[in-house]
Amino acid sequence: MNIRNKLSVAVSGVIAVAFGVSLPAEHSAAQGESADNRIEEVVVTARKREERLQDVPIAVSAISADMIERQQINSIREIAAFAPGLQINSDGVNRAFISIRGIGTTLIDSVQPGVGIFIDGIYQPNTSYLNNPVLDVERIEVLKGPQGTLFGNNTLGGAINVVTRAPTDEVSGRVSAVYGDDDAYQTVAGSISGPLIEGVLRGRVAASYHSEDGFSENLLVGGDARALEQRALNGTLLWDPSETVAFTLNGYYNKVEGSSNAYSNLEGPRDYRQDVTLNVNSAAEFDYWGLNLRSAFELEAMDTELTVILAYDDKEGTGEGDTDFGPVDFARARGQKNSLETKTVELRFDTQWTENVSTLLGLFSNQVDGTNFSLTDLPLFGISGIPSSVESELSAEAIFGTLFWDISESTEVTLGLRYDRQEVRGEDMLTGFKSSYSADEFQPRITLSHHVDPALMTYASISRGFRGGGTNGPGAPNPIYEGDSVWSYEVGSKLSSEDQRLTLNVAAYYNDYEDYIGQNALAQADSGGLIAINLNSGDVESYGAEIEVSWQATDRFSLQGGVSLNHTRITDGSQYAETTGFELPSDRILFLPDWNFSTTASYVIPLGADSLRLDATVIGKGDRVGSTLSKDSIPELEAYTLLNANIAWEHDNWTVALWGTNLTDESYFESYIDQSLLISAGLPPFLWNNLGIANAERRVGIRITANF
Repeated sequence: MNIRNKLSVAVSGVIAVAFGVSLPAEHSAAQGESADNRIEEVVVTARKREERLQDVPIAVSAISADMIERQQINSIREIAAFAPGLQINSDGVNRAFISIRGIGTTLIDSVQPGVGIFIDGIYQPNTSYLNNPVLDVERIEVLKGPQGTLFGNNTLGGAINVVTRAPTDEVSGRVSAVYGDDDAYQTVAGSISGPLIEGVLRGRVAASYHSEDGFSENLLVGGDARALEQRALNGTLLWDPSETVAFTLNGYYNKVEGSSNAYSNLEGPRDYRQDVTLNVNSAAEFDYWGLNLRSAFELEAMDTELTVILAYDDKEGTGEGDTDFGPVDFARARGQKNSLETKTVELRFDTQWTENVSTLLGLFSNQVDGTNFSLTDLPLFGISGIPSSVESELSAEAIFGTLFWDISESTEVTLGLRYDRQEVRGEDMLTGFKSSYSADEFQPRITLSHHVDPALMTYASISRGFRGGGTNGPGAPNPIYEGDSVWSYEVGSKLSSEDQRLTLNVAAYYNDYEDYIGQNALAQADSGGLIAINLNSGDVESYGAEIEVSWQATDRFSLQGGVSLNHTRITDGSQYAETTGFELPSDRILFLPDWNFSTTASYVIPLGADSLRLDATVIGKGDRVGSTLSKDSIPELEAYTLLNANIAWEHDNWTVALWGTNLTDESYFESYIDQSLLISAGLPPFLWNNLGIANAERRVGIRITANF
């Protein structure tokens, strides 16, 4: 047995012990295995090129379409459970809290995301997009660590790229229906694809509808407090008039209706009650639509592929809510209107200069215009219609380039540099107060990768990431806040066994994070009193390690999973103290655990021409801290473990499955805010409450899918 085979068997044994399964004798690479049950090769576009996942010198988690279906994933944010190091929580359809490896933390939707969100490579500027439905998706790539060189600013923590299915040369289609009785959970989806003009023009269209009642009732005014309804429609045309030219036109429409900050009043961080006591159901409705055109030209004389992307995305939202979160009718918001218009242009030149040297050069431009309007009522005082109206404008331009140099057949050096120019302008439409922020930033990256042999690749990288800052309203002690940045250092290895039944990817990293844009805070306003502001909180240190495994142990049994160990702490909170006059209550970042993991075991039982597939998934997350302004009442949120399962009968082109999520009915918090925030805001004692949003309870249901 050669060294590589020994390594494969040794690693397999370690994994078997770690996951508590026995290692079958037939797994030994020395005994030879059928190629029919090798782990499927995964191709990603992490470097704006199609490459094997195992060859890319970046830590990437790829969530497949099969996993999305079996795990009942309906929104982009739900993939966080299956990507080590990625954290996404949400307290409403209007926003999500996100970070990767503790970096790029985004807690407020008025702050630019620190983890880039991309749909087919096109940037989406707001975390509300994470609550959009997952429709006709081929895979979702989670790129960890700064990705500024190729993906741009606001990717200092990493990037999430949703890749949708492309039109096909042959007619194909798919329909599916899902139902769970626990909270009237239901999904209906379908897609069809095929040629419109044989060999020249292909098309694809997909649609879906999803709804759920949730597990929370409004005990004051009635109704489901955290219901969700999603509608989605995608359409794609692919026209390739010649072998060297291709045009892809895509259009989409999403409608999302659901709760917005529908917090429950709680005794403390061990009180997981679901019901709320709000004077009006806090809800929001968003319409998203967009068009994009991707043009690809093979310039054979220059050995260059030119890609041109033009995109327009629009978001329109309305809402209302109880803004004191309690049974006393103290404050309400109504007439809320939110809009975001995004225009994107990108040019890329991918050139092969010699057999060993290639470059990827590009230009990027992005324009984002936003408006936010609302009316506040104070029923206790007979006051109604206090208006708030803010307009914002963000413009970003960049030039970027990456050099790929194969020093030898087994060693590659990658040198990348991006220059970003960003300007943010904000205006309070009621007072006429204007403020602006601008930044010029360089984001370099250097990566060295080496294939020890075809089955083992190692890499090391140094990179810098940057996220833009922004503006505050009138009276804020800081009219602007600066962007934050990180220097990241990473080493990793990617191993594939000789029989291609095992992949093992590991990475270790250290992040030096400066000018961290943390949770918004209360500060003394220029005119007296307190005002809510966004701000730089200080410096952060983050380090840790990740492991991801895929193992086809036998022809019937497979195992895949990952674990992240991450230590992230605020090392210097002086900026927060200087701006607010208060000390940071904790050195921990909100909702961020020191560990998380997931593992899925699958077993296939042949039934003649049919098969029965059994899947069991365990998901775990460590303890976290909730939001507080007091060092004396830091809420510690408990660690938790979830169990999901899927039993699927597969017959010809049909699949009938029984599924369950959170089968042990575990409780935890998506978001938690203790009463110190309301106390510090100067509200009277009868409004002091701890606030929380608990997770979805146990769901069990059936899924039917047909392919044709």
